[in-house]
Amino acid sequence: MRRTSWSRRKGEWIRPELNHWREKGKEKQDPPMPSSSSTTPSAFRGLPSVVWTIFAGTIVNRLGYLVTPFLVFFLASRGVTGAETSYVLGALGAGNLIGPAVGGILADRIGRRPTMLIGLIGTAAAQGALFLAPGVWTMAAAALLISAAGSTVSPAAFALLADAVDSERRRRAYALFGWGVNIGTAVAGVLGGYLAAQGYWLLFVVDAGSMLLYALVVTVRLKEPKRSATDRPAAKDGIGYGVVARDRLALLLLPLFGVQLFVYSLTEVALPLAVRDSGLSPAVYGAMAAVNAVLVVALQPFATAWLARFPQLAVQSAGSALIALGVALTGLADSVAGYTVSVVVWSLGEVVVAGIAAAVFANLAPAHARGRYQGAFSWTWGVARFGALTAGVTAYTTLGPGALWWTALLAGTAAAATTLALRTRIERRTAHELAA
Repeated sequence: MRRTSWSRRKGEWIRPELNHWREKGKEKQDPPMPSSSSTTPSAFRGLPSVVWTIFAGTIVNRLGYLVTPFLVFFLASRGVTGAETSYVLGALGAGNLIGPAVGGILADRIGRRPTMLIGLIGTAAAQGALFLAPGVWTMAAAALLISAAGSTVSPAAFALLADAVDSERRRRAYALFGWGVNIGTAVAGVLGGYLAAQGYWLLFVVDAGSMLLYALVVTVRLKEPKRSATDRPAAKDGIGYGVVARDRLALLLLPLFGVQLFVYSLTEVALPLAVRDSGLSPAVYGAMAAVNAVLVVALQPFATAWLARFPQLAVQSAGSALIALGVALTGLADSVAGYTVSVVVWSLGEVVVAGIAAAVFANLAPAHARGRYQGAFSWTWGVARFGALTAGVTAYTTLGPGALWWTALLAGTAAAATTLALRTRIERRTAHELAA
């Protein structure tokens, strides 16, 4: 068996053959945030300033994520009927299938920073259009623009994170990004309820304002990374997603991640249906959302630091199986205690998997195609959520809740196991990219 020598440096064990690559990579990275700060969670110390800027901007952005959760109530206040509401919600879901694909291409062609600004300013404008829209079809068009422009931002932001850190730290960078999403969402849940009671126009003002504030942060604090000749789009790859379509390993991983994301998305779609059918009030679902937010925000930094010692794919698969189990336990719950147990289980799974899938996919991407790889990953997330809203709800209402919960358990665990089976191929591919 081939022996691998190791060297110790600054408290880390590092393979000698990676030393040259890591030293070279440091030349292109921003200076790290001070690692001695006692207020910085250990899992996130040493990350460069660009990562923390995106983290702060994400919190600001998610603090204003208010219109979508209360959209049904806003439409009802405008006299929109139940059937007409489905058109607006369908358009909102469809935008999540357009934005990531466009954002990935733009991030590679015109740059990460301009793409983020286009998405943020476009979303703010769409918020105003939705509030002023005179009819259902104009509301649907505005909703489509909101989700399409909003989901344009994530591929560019994810590509910028991949540009800023080496593969060793990408999982932590993406986990920090997810932590910011959860912090902002948790606060927005409380803020949105208060503002809605004062007037729906406040939701739109805060939502659009947060987008513009994030755009200001991007303008002032972020710089477009310098791209070498090897980082520029190759002529043979064209301008589209052919570079991803020719990557067999990426094509294997995307559906597997999509199944896992579909199962997770059921927590937003099918859980409130189950709570309603148990005869419990909407406040119970709100309490479950609060349980999830508190667990994720409190545990994420510690879990990320502790789990860093284990292989990423093994951790990701275990966490995905835990999410599938927690979602399936929803089918056994009929009380507040039962739903709390299920939420705790899948929330722990969410904490475990944070940042890994995005980091794994980023490590597969050539430098010149990081935007499109992240666009493909974000598009898979949009498809999963759209599938949960359509196929998931249909299965729940026609086949019965039991069929949906069993499907979630079997599909989620099977996808997690298959992902783990690809571990050797992924590690071999990543090692090859590092050597190159």
